[in-house]
Amino acid sequence: MTRRLDSVLEAVGNTPLLRLRRVAAHVPDVEVWLKLEFANPGGSVKDRAALRMMLDAMADGRLTPGKTLIDSTSGNTGVAYSLFGAALGVPVRLVMPLNVSKPRKDIARAFGTDVVLSDPMEGSDGAIRVVRDIVAQDPDRYFYPDQYSNPSNWRAHYDGTAVEILAALGDRLTHFVAGLGTTGTMTGCGRRLGEHTNRVERVAVVPAEALHGLEGLKHLESSLVPAIYDPLAHDRTMRIATEDGWDMADRLAREEGLHVGHSSGANVFAALKVAEEAQCAGMGGCVVAIVCDRGDRYFAPMRWDKRYVW
Repeated sequence: MTRRLDSVLEAVGNTPLLRLRRVAAHVPDVEVWLKLEFANPGGSVKDRAALRMMLDAMADGRLTPGKTLIDSTSGNTGVAYSLFGAALGVPVRLVMPLNVSKPRKDIARAFGTDVVLSDPMEGSDGAIRVVRDIVAQDPDRYFYPDQYSNPSNWRAHYDGTAVEILAALGDRLTHFVAGLGTTGTMTGCGRRLGEHTNRVERVAVVPAEALHGLEGLKHLESSLVPAIYDPLAHDRTMRIATEDGWDMADRLAREEGLHVGHSSGANVFAALKVAEEAQCAGMGGCVVAIVCDRGDRYFAPMRWDKRYVW
């Protein structure tokens, strides 16, 4: 049935679950499902957190008319801020590392967002430092949601993403897989799934190396750890190499018709490893992995070991 919406804000959430067939054919006793977060209006999982942070701040008076929203982002949250800022009449200014893919910067600017570029060698941590300096110089001008510290980030997933997964799969769900960036998706979903009556193993995905090409994911040991990060919200961590995330993204496009980003490739690679473990143990199971965004945001990607010709 077609949904009738009064605002683009109402299009956030209720994203579909897709079962993998070809890529997961070698684990026939385990269901592997992908939560397609690119179906959000801004094209990524970050729509949920950005909208929740903005609406909560408007409700409690932190975001008032005349203030400019400012935050650091590797791209997807910035696109979401920009989209909802345009819809709500809120000016947006973003700090992004210079090496963030060009499509993300272009999309944010298309909504009228002011983009400030930070040192690419300092990554997301450098962008955070730039934002803090800007806000300190003129604190009354800005609303700084600080996605890495804002509890509305993880609450969007506690109240939304995890509830949707449980409504669709219920007690069949045995494993949940998500990457750590701001850590909001895993913190929120992990806490909610940890309260479920049946045990769900929660698997966090991180890059295997400090210098990596999995844009949006954090190598926590060498990064500023987000204040909202809760290590108790997941049961174990899987370290995924950049090549494995990129190769899986390619496989999903060729074999499943899913053109996804490289962090999503890493999540799916980890989910298949989990499914293989369950298959070998003769346990069966039901695994859900988060697909964060579409691959069209990486047409001008960070150049890793490979050379892509688009």
